[in-house]
Amino acid sequence: MLLFKKKFLPLIRSGQKTQTIRVWKFRRMKTGQRSYIPGVGYIRIESVEEVELDALTEEDAQLDGFSSVAALQKEIQELYPPEDHTRHRTFRVRFSLMREH
Repeated sequence: MLLFKKKFLPLIRSGQKTQTIRVWKFRRMKTGQRSYIPGVGYIRIESVEEVELDALTEEDAQLDGFSSVAALQKEIQELYPPEDHTRHRTFRVRFSLMREH
């Protein structure tokens, strides 16, 4: 299961947000896996890649629902305690919404 702040749910439902950056001790998801987002439904994990926080791009920001890479990095810094950034790894998780037929 992937949890998101409520402000992101409409962006995920509309397909505007197809990525999330997570700071984890270890990789928690794998490509092809099905996962669930409360308030949205099921998603398919398209890719999971380790990435350096300072290597995030404007494309990452756009796919993540942010107006700029600076805004994305600021959100990540606010979500995760500073010690997590030094002791954990950063992952780019891309996903697609699984539509019910």
